[in-house]
Amino acid sequence: MPDDDRSEGNTLTGRVKRYARVGGAMGGLAARLAGKRYLGIEIDRDRHARDLKAALGGLKGPLMKVAQIMSTVPDMLPPEYVEELAELQSNAPSMGWLFVKRRMAAELGPDWQKRFKSFDHDAAAAASLGQVHRAVGLKGEDFACKLQYPDMQSAVEADLRQLKMIFAIYRRYDKAIDPREVHAEITARLREELDYAREAAHMRLYANMLAGEDAVHVPVPEPKLSTGRLLTMSWLEGKNLLTVKDQSQAKRDRVARNMFQAWYVPFYEYGIIHGDPHLGNYSVREDGSINLLDFGCIRVFDPSFVQGVIDLYTALQNDDRALAVHAYETWGFANLSNEVLDVLNMWAEFIYAPLLDDRKRLIQEGDGTMYGAHVAAKVHRELHKLGGVKPPREFVLMDRAAIGLGSVFTHLSAEVNWHRLFHDLIGDFDVKVMAKRQAAALKAAKVPAPE
Repeated sequence: MPDDDRSEGNTLTGRVKRYARVGGAMGGLAARLAGKRYLGIEIDRDRHARDLKAALGGLKGPLMKVAQIMSTVPDMLPPEYVEELAELQSNAPSMGWLFVKRRMAAELGPDWQKRFKSFDHDAAAAASLGQVHRAVGLKGEDFACKLQYPDMQSAVEADLRQLKMIFAIYRRYDKAIDPREVHAEITARLREELDYAREAAHMRLYANMLAGEDAVHVPVPEPKLSTGRLLTMSWLEGKNLLTVKDQSQAKRDRVARNMFQAWYVPFYEYGIIHGDPHLGNYSVREDGSINLLDFGCIRVFDPSFVQGVIDLYTALQNDDRALAVHAYETWGFANLSNEVLDVLNMWAEFIYAPLLDDRKRLIQEGDGTMYGAHVAAKVHRELHKLGGVKPPREFVLMDRAAIGLGSVFTHLSAEVNWHRLFHDLIGDFDVKVMAKRQAAALKAAKVPAPE
């Protein structure tokens, strides 16, 4: 395996170049928005949204990932922007063949093409940190080759510093959420996401955890054709979720149940969650089973965190405020007043509502097509009045997964008994048993210790 190209490490030169690229790409767009807001200059929002997508897609890296997240957060952006930025989740601009040849030669050597029967010149998919090419192995195997973009380590560090400044500015005028722990969590996960050897280990981990789920498929990594910046895995055939939206209710419900199992079997049985449920990270097969495709953003929780999730469910079910406080404190919330507790429970009651309701139902009833938009806005307003709250970093990806999956189920208009799916998973929960199961699974998959 060739050594990594040292020029692509986290260097001062690389970070400075990144600052310049970000400033150049975003400066004109920001000026146009400022002109609209402060000077009344009209802009073409459709065109501006397309320009924003092009700028962020061309920059790659964390800023594009932040744009992906923004496109899924209710009411954060106008519809024109959501529509364009959502495409970055699975249809980002790719880099050309010259980059591909250089990257592959750096990772597998100058004769890399002799290790494949064929290798597609055009990317099958492109995202924030890398792009995927379809290839055929020497024995006829169908492969997906994920190549990391150049200079990503410098880009990540530069963007994380800029994101920290953005959060600091945001905090000055909006006290509802203290983003410091959010930034710490994003920092740790993004740094991990650059390590494709870790992602291969996550892939093995998920294959083991989901071995009993016949309707969920995980690619198999090919170590002989992989490095820290190249991940080769089996190719899984499937289509975008949106192709299912107009199919039968039974098909849509089946896909929703499979998605629920794919995300929550690992969480409730092993204390591990896939933190990035956007459209580019899974696909749907003809039979309604699903493929999980990206394992860069995986979160391993202390088993006590999962116990807190179940405790909060029980607290809401029995109207037990003391148990609710215990659950929040288990997660890391501190100094909760009765007023803040009421606001947090407002959000919790929305998230847990389908799990508490023992019947077939939509994941969200009576709140439009944006999952949680009305409740999230109300919670935000109330927290702002009360001086805000500091979410613990462990909470970030759990909340993101819940909202992301809720949005998927809303798109599908799935009608499922979520209560029974949930109880099937937590029925015999034992925190000590989970701790042993988690440790064994991480060891078997050779997952490095989290940051």
